[in-house]
Amino acid sequence: ERARIVLASADGQGGDAICARLGVSRPTVRRWLDRYDAEGAAGLVADRPRAGRPKQITPAMEAAIIEATLHTPPPDHGTHWSTRLMAAQAGVHQTTVARIWRAHGVKPHLMETFKVSTDPKFVAKLRDVVGLYVDPPKRAVVFSVDEKSQIQALNRTQPGLPMKKGRAGTMTHDYERHGTTTLFAALDVATGRIEHACHPRHRRDEFVRFMTQVERKVPKGLSVHVILDNYATHKTPEVDAWLRRHPRVHFHFTPTSASWLNLVERFFSELTTRQLRRLAVTSVRELEQAIRDYIAQRNTDPTPFTWTASVRAILAKVKKANDTLASLH
Repeated sequence: ERARIVLASADGQGGDAICARLGVSRPTVRRWLDRYDAEGAAGLVADRPRAGRPKQITPAMEAAIIEATLHTPPPDHGTHWSTRLMAAQAGVHQTTVARIWRAHGVKPHLMETFKVSTDPKFVAKLRDVVGLYVDPPKRAVVFSVDEKSQIQALNRTQPGLPMKKGRAGTMTHDYERHGTTTLFAALDVATGRIEHACHPRHRRDEFVRFMTQVERKVPKGLSVHVILDNYATHKTPEVDAWLRRHPRVHFHFTPTSASWLNLVERFFSELTTRQLRRLAVTSVRELEQAIRDYIAQRNTDPTPFTWTASVRAILAKVKKANDTLASLH
């Protein structure tokens, strides 16, 4: 690069042209032309000493820290390394370990959960469900349905402090329980609207009652396709009898251990984050009213969730996970 700068200048090119051609800055061009004028070709070869303390961590030391983090347990037989433990082991400062981990994307303090489905009909069910998201049938409404059970009506034992500059809001760690409710929710995949009901229990009777509520809201002449998980109350004889009485309703079950395929789970996550996690109520009635208010407000301007993962991409990830699990045996 230094030689090209000098040769380009010798060919009569200006500074801007050299910058554009070689992708360097004007100060870089100026530095090496000045160095060549003062020292000749020898000035382009060696770097001058840089300001500041020289690097103490060699690439080999950095590689050893990453290797130990990924493949060896900490000396105290704990489950994972901390920056202090690794710093003591490697003989460096903990900020050095943190910087190396950050550069390599290593996060020993985090643990994610997963479960690979063993459903023998996984591929067929996957194609069925994803097909409903990305290419729904004509003259049909697609719902993603599930229950969020055991939502607790909790009240904190003391008032929390409000958020202000430099300090997060606070709430007590302990609470008083005032009962539970179960939220039945049906997400209209096309519009993002939520049909819902709260019941004290989540048996087949409540499920059938909720499905009747959902079916009655759909205009006549449209078929109803419902995406469900494999919860036992969704497959009882009473539910089968209800389906025979409502022939326009079709159930589509996600593969076992694959509830992430059910889009309504995304709404449940939103509801927990936006409304339930910090909520303080003194009765189930207050809890249910808070849920109804949130959904009513959301339904005034609903936004559908967009499914983006293709069947091919999902199957590739599942294959990779299965290959990794197989290699561990």
